[in-house]
Amino acid sequence: MTHNIYDAGRARRTLLAALLEARRKFGGARTILTDGDERGFTYDTLIRGAYALGKSLTRNTKTGEAIGVLLPTGVGSVLSVLAISAYGRVPAMLNFTAGFQGMEAALKAASIRRVVTAHKFIEVGKFHELEDWLKARAEILYLEDIREKLSVFDKARAVVGPVAPWAVGGHARPDDTALILFTSGTEGEPKGVALSHANVLANVEQVRAHITFRANDILFNPLPTFHSFGLTVGCLMPLYLGVNMVLHPTPRQPHEIVRRIHKKKATILLSTDTFVSQYARTADEGELASLRLVVCGAERLRDETRTYIRQKHHLELLEGYGVTETAPVIAANQAEVNRFGTVGHVLPAIETRIDPVEGISGGGRLFVRGPNIMLGYLRPEDPGKIVPPEGGWHDTGDIVYLDEEGFLSIRGRLKRFAKIGGESVSLTVVENCASALWPDDMHAAIAIPDGRKGEQIILVTTSKFANRNDFIHWAHNHGVAELAVPRRVLTVEEIPVLGTGKTDYPKVSRIYAELEAHAKH
Repeated sequence: MTHNIYDAGRARRTLLAALLEARRKFGGARTILTDGDERGFTYDTLIRGAYALGKSLTRNTKTGEAIGVLLPTGVGSVLSVLAISAYGRVPAMLNFTAGFQGMEAALKAASIRRVVTAHKFIEVGKFHELEDWLKARAEILYLEDIREKLSVFDKARAVVGPVAPWAVGGHARPDDTALILFTSGTEGEPKGVALSHANVLANVEQVRAHITFRANDILFNPLPTFHSFGLTVGCLMPLYLGVNMVLHPTPRQPHEIVRRIHKKKATILLSTDTFVSQYARTADEGELASLRLVVCGAERLRDETRTYIRQKHHLELLEGYGVTETAPVIAANQAEVNRFGTVGHVLPAIETRIDPVEGISGGGRLFVRGPNIMLGYLRPEDPGKIVPPEGGWHDTGDIVYLDEEGFLSIRGRLKRFAKIGGESVSLTVVENCASALWPDDMHAAIAIPDGRKGEQIILVTTSKFANRNDFIHWAHNHGVAELAVPRRVLTVEEIPVLGTGKTDYPKVSRIYAELEAHAKH
């Protein structure tokens, strides 16, 4: 069910040109963004701020050069993206939860020599060690310092830029790189993902054609801007579609987030399974009553989360699916057509190809092609070089099933299948079974080498009651194949997660290896 026609022409612009058009359409005096400290920002203040700050942020850099942005979700992050973009440079969104190794890979891949951050962010987040580490590798600019030192010329640019952008800004084209984001590193070293202006705006248009937004909607976004869901859907899309947004600096403050959703009467919430279940447990009955859409992505939405939120808050969750490389949305359920267990219909103008995979029945490997598919990858071993997807097709690495009504179901990452005695077993299925058995805990299934059968499955869980015997009985009673029963069940204090809420599987594997090594000594 499509509500608006996808308009390919509207995507053939730059981020700044699209913003100036939104200002003309919705009015420069309209408050479009409310920050974490409750300050409101109009289209005019954002656009003037971008032109005023941009020259200082981009001074002594080349057109098309990447500039790192190390900031939480808020006006500082949005302004930095717009300011860097206004002067023909490329904002590269750095993940402050990635650790030194991940950060090193990002700086190398995108050839980043300058990073924009804020003193307050470093103080509040206690990122002094990261700050010192970065200072040895890049020039650091602080937003507070730049704001204090704005010159008369900077203030003049703030006046001229919105009226005559050609006179002060850069001269980007729709197919130039607009943003660099980094893959989450759930399965190895992060790669840079180069997205063009047209990629980002095409995805905004695809979402607009797929989901109905109302004139009085207020979108609440606590997701990080280094994640494409938090940046494109949570910050840029509302600007272009005239949807009021309330930004929150971190998804990890359930009490504060529930309070602000209630106070602001937010109607749309963006979240992940991990975070939305925390908010639902924190909120008293009625505190989330203003919400009409809760859109979840970035990780699988568990049945337990959906059931709990429906019973306690009378809310339906819409599950969507996307990857950084597609700017990010590929498919999403709609309020009118919300099929549980699926991620809904594929967005308009996206072609899909599902290739068979040996050992896996009832699904195949998903490839996608369309106007929102990235320009290509940037890798640390070949800095600054964009490697485009072959033939325009991006290999998602996900095993999916597309039913006869066009609903897409995600079976799991291809890398998240264990090979046992020649059979492929989904580690996601193992986690689903554990969630059904012990719904109040977190679970991560990993595969380790096994001399006899190729691989064996280990379940790492926070449940103190988890045991293999209960798992065997549950699997037997629910028709789950015996191969999906983990060889061992290991209880830990907590399951490590990335800043996006996704499970950090490399870290889970390291925890298991350390516990094994310790047990042998």
